[in-house]
Amino acid sequence: MAGMFGVIISGRLVQTNFEQVAETKFLITIMEADAINHIVVFLTGATPFPEGLGGSVYFSFPDSNGSPSWHLLGIITNTKPSAIFKISGLKKNGTNNQPSLFSFGQNAVSHNAQIGISVEPLEQIKDLTVASPSSDNHMKFSQAMCENLYNFASSFAQGPSQIVPNPSEQYLPLSTLTKWYENFTRKLQQNPNFWKK
Repeated sequence: MAGMFGVIISGRLVQTNFEQVAETKFLITIMEADAINHIVVFLTGATPFPEGLGGSVYFSFPDSNGSPSWHLLGIITNTKPSAIFKISGLKKNGTNNQPSLFSFGQNAVSHNAQIGISVEPLEQIKDLTVASPSSDNHMKFSQAMCENLYNFASSFAQGPSQIVPNPSEQYLPLSTLTKWYENFTRKLQQNPNFWKK
């Protein structure tokens, strides 16, 4: 799989010197990464992925406090052989990393960023969700908004014996709001952007 992957960083030459660090894992070091906002990761066309496989793309900024932590950026496949990833928000929000089960072999503190590609079955990577800083903020806002609505509405809750019937108003059981809140939170955790559909 030598020469299979490439990286483009604006203002720099194309890099294709990925190192194979395990049977299905590839790593490249990006020098002087602080000023980089976007990267393009692509298949060079020299060799396609074997049938039924694709690559999950990870990025790691230098971390002066310890070992690098890996951010899932997305995937590339034979049918989607390139992708542009915004990485500028990752360095500002390094504490919001999703823990990764993948390790690309380097545990020492690095002063250079790294891109790792893990070759995996398409069935495993097709539904990977990427938690970007903005989606994390959307999720926090949505949860706070839902909690505020629930707390506000439940502050008016009354037992059946306390309700004075008013023919011009409709009543909603608090259990309905609780069920909605639980469903909304579950959907938000599964896909922070589900509400955009």
